[in-house]
Amino acid sequence: MSHHREDDVLPTSIRLELTSTTAHALVRHAFDQMLLVAEGLGEPQIHQRPLGPTTNAVGALIVHCCAVTEFWLGHVALRRPSDRDREAEFSAVETLNDLRRRVAICVATASQDLERIAVGEGGGDNGAREFLPGTDRSDVAVVLYVLKELFQHLGHIELAADALRLPPDTALR
Repeated sequence: MSHHREDDVLPTSIRLELTSTTAHALVRHAFDQMLLVAEGLGEPQIHQRPLGPTTNAVGALIVHCCAVTEFWLGHVALRRPSDRDREAEFSAVETLNDLRRRVAICVATASQDLERIAVGEGGGDNGAREFLPGTDRSDVAVVLYVLKELFQHLGHIELAADALRLPPDTALR
């Protein structure tokens, strides 16, 4: 049920400012939360697909999130070459220590990338921006897309962990 009335006037555009500091804090928060969930599960549960082969393991989702961040900020916004293998991300198996290292490198690189984007070094068009939702193809749209993906996958990670913690005889399994 919509609460929108036809006579409501909605703005056609809203000017928002997203600083690299704010974006970095959100990237850091998303990855910190992912690692907390992974550490709470421990090994080998971070490698288990919670509801069978069509679902994703927590560790693999973290690897995927690092790849998403690098691809969209580095390749799409800043035109760095990419040899990303998206399918391999979902079958990746890394120890907790390896995941921590991967995340630390990812967050540090993202911070540098966000600073470069903030000073206008982005703007590249390698064809991937067409996959952004809506019509905005700006660098801010790329950054917002990364943040959306990270928090969406954080939710997936939390749900996967919840499913893995259920007793084996639970109907979901």
